[in-house]
Amino acid sequence: MSISYYPGCTLKTKAKNLELSALAALTELGINVEELPRWNCCGAVFSLSDDDLIHIIAPVRDLIRVKEQGHDTVITLCSMCYNTLARANDLMKNDEEKRNTINMFMDEEPDYAGDVRVVHMLDYLRDDLGWDRLKEKIKIPLTGLKAGPYYGCTLLRPGEVAIDRPDKPTILSEFMTALGAEAIDFPMATDCCGSYQVLANPDAALKVSHDIISDAHRRGIEALVLACPLCDYNLGRKQYLMRDKFEGPPEMPVFYFTQLLAVALGLPAETCCFELNRSSAAELLRGRNFLQEVAA
Repeated sequence: MSISYYPGCTLKTKAKNLELSALAALTELGINVEELPRWNCCGAVFSLSDDDLIHIIAPVRDLIRVKEQGHDTVITLCSMCYNTLARANDLMKNDEEKRNTINMFMDEEPDYAGDVRVVHMLDYLRDDLGWDRLKEKIKIPLTGLKAGPYYGCTLLRPGEVAIDRPDKPTILSEFMTALGAEAIDFPMATDCCGSYQVLANPDAALKVSHDIISDAHRRGIEALVLACPLCDYNLGRKQYLMRDKFEGPPEMPVFYFTQLLAVALGLPAETCCFELNRSSAAELLRGRNFLQEVAA
């Protein structure tokens, strides 16, 4: 049995370390996914304008592709893609007037009524696989790693599509605990990283990300764990600018949750494409003897 898989745009370019580690881990766990044929960009963000239905077309087309593939569930990795697809699906399921308008507009597509289940890989692991079964698959427990689960915005907001309680999420902590790590929650774990303000107001976005990393450091966190390429960009790739502009914080490794899953499953280090992370990420894991030797 297999389920549909929606990759999204960034996972094919700058976030290959998220996609390739996820696909390798899913295969190791016996979860068969099939990439959607003819998928298109989901639109990246869900429009906040109530009458802006044209921006719902792109994610709905992707959901139609799931039906055409013969599946009723689609799994996502990027938290922004998840949010956009899930909210479009919720609208098509629950708003008859807008559903009819969109279906009439897409006159060359079959009608869609919101009957696909949109899941993020994290809640699929929790609800379909189960943490206990995941623990049984772990070959290299990440013992002693003090990981800070960072949620950001789109996994938890709005509540209609949240994969966990928006006010007190635990799913990433439970996931890291299943891998054998020590999950350390911190107050800014659900704060926005600055998002696309990195383009419109880069100094403000840099300050927000700096404050998040500083808060994590103060609580003894060694690395942040996240699911969003934009969060990875703001919190990880912009650290060199933080050190130039502010005092501290020290280097903070940032991982996609799928990379740590692949490592804990004993998959080769090259599966995780650590060259796309800051160098401190692989150095931390290598120093703890978590990484499998790269194949010759």
